[in-house]
Amino acid sequence: MSKQLLVDYIPFEVTQQQINESIKNNGKLIVNGVLQRANAKNQNGRIYPHETLMREAKKYAQTQIAERRALGELDHPDSSVVNLNNASHNILEMHWKGKDLVGTVEVLGTPAGNILKELFKSGIKLGISSRGLGSVEEIRESDGYTDKVQDGEPTVAVQPDFELIAFDFVSNPSTQGAFMSPGQLKESIDKGLGTRDGRCCHDCKVENIINDILRGE
Repeated sequence: MSKQLLVDYIPFEVTQQQINESIKNNGKLIVNGVLQRANAKNQNGRIYPHETLMREAKKYAQTQIAERRALGELDHPDSSVVNLNNASHNILEMHWKGKDLVGTVEVLGTPAGNILKELFKSGIKLGISSRGLGSVEEIRESDGYTDKVQDGEPTVAVQPDFELIAFDFVSNPSTQGAFMSPGQLKESIDKGLGTRDGRCCHDCKVENIINDILRGE
């Protein structure tokens, strides 16, 4: 069975208090949250078996984290290689809380990291997206995954050949494209796009913050 690029999203919950205290105490932004969840069906219909995810998390900690190169990108990458030009953060440590893989993440002072920092400070709801290579196989109700969502959709289990590559921050799990340019953003606002009831919606706020940073405002 051939491997494919597996990208899976989970909401990354960070409080404004955590953000403010980190900047005040560390002079930089360090956040904590759930990176991935084992034995639970995600929005792509995939389940990561606990044993497989635990093995890869341990390997990732012993190599990338220990050597301070557990870098991740901002937005959805489509490669199995971490692009250093878009690196925004570094994973400092990971540990398990039940079936949740929880991590401590340092936001870097890179261009992408500065964007990520401003998004967090502005209260934008972001997600963390695991990226890896592996194969999947459809599973049955009798396969023992008690946390499966019974929604009638096919459920697949990530196979033992899975290799964890990185964790990336994303705005929207279903949005694969690049951010709009300042011209495109202005045009969309002038036409009333990206707004709800006259107010800028989530994605519009993200674009505003990013373009302010790019313009140096």
